[in-house]
Amino acid sequence: MSEDMSFEEALIKLEDTVSQLEQGDALSLDESLQAFEEGIRLTRLCREKLDAAELRVQQLVEVDEDTFEVAPFEAEDEGEI
Repeated sequence: MSEDMSFEEALIKLEDTVSQLEQGDALSLDESLQAFEEGIRLTRLCREKLDAAELRVQQLVEVDEDTFEVAPFEAEDEGEI
């Protein structure tokens, strides 16, 4: 698995892996364990990419007329995504 894989690529691969595991008897025990391990790696990769994206989503907040500071993005009262 490549760390250079995009979030979208990793998510598609994770969905395929989960689908294989959900089929139950389509995989041997060893194949199931390998697929599970791959799923864990892909889940961690997706989480890392989401965490990195969250850090990039920031907004400038005006402190006073000429001063701004960087603050974490907070959605207005529209509910959680």
